[in-house]
Amino acid sequence: MFDVAGYLRRINHDDKVEINIDTLRRLHRKHLMAIPYSSLAYDVADGVDVVDLDDDSLFERSIVEGRGGACYHLNRLFHRLLRELGYDVTLLAGSTTEGRAAFRTDVEHMFGRVALDGDDWLVDVGYPGPIYLEPLRACGTVQAQYGSQFRLVDSASEIALQRRGVATRWGVVYTFTMQPRQWSDWKELEDNLRTILSDPGRDDSREVLCGRAVDNGHVFMRQRRYLTVRSGREQVRTITDDDEHRMLLSRILSGDLG
Repeated sequence: MFDVAGYLRRINHDDKVEINIDTLRRLHRKHLMAIPYSSLAYDVADGVDVVDLDDDSLFERSIVEGRGGACYHLNRLFHRLLRELGYDVTLLAGSTTEGRAAFRTDVEHMFGRVALDGDDWLVDVGYPGPIYLEPLRACGTVQAQYGSQFRLVDSASEIALQRRGVATRWGVVYTFTMQPRQWSDWKELEDNLRTILSDPGRDDSREVLCGRAVDNGHVFMRQRRYLTVRSGREQVRTITDDDEHRMLLSRILSGDLG
């Protein structure tokens, strides 16, 4: 059963909870460090559900058991946590170039916006790649976090979230609008996922996409591609040894990253 106190314990938040940006920063960062993004947490053979999810069962698997999940698991639960704590939080939808091509919809990625003391803050604990460790102010200035820089740039009728590291150029993470969303807005994504998975000619190899935040960055595995971002410096290598691949995945999922 969804339990706020248990949720806070699981993400190692033992400080006083107040409705301010300092508390929101701690909640966001601790969540990313405690709970992994994991494509392996839920078996697509059991069906694809994006809209009508049961928060209690999600909470048990993703948070209590620490298995993590995708954006529509993790950001859905974080949205509820913030709302029950008293934050003014709204759902937002984003899309990536890769996701738009694969799923044929602009309502793809699920994240949130918190209105606080006259500012809007982006919150995202469910993105499978380098992302802001702490809430990002929705404004036009460049914001630095742990060696990485982020900015929001107008792009046609959308906003592009961009990131760059110490030795990398600006690149788009995802595009989005500030339009408030409801769970039902992801129905098209759910339908398209089901169509893709029912295609008899599809490749049945299971996607491996797992990641977790560390003190000064992120660690990710996408299939065999292992990416670390520490203090804004990125390193990428391809893991060819099966034993090493299993070991690194286990460390990401367990949080044993040294």
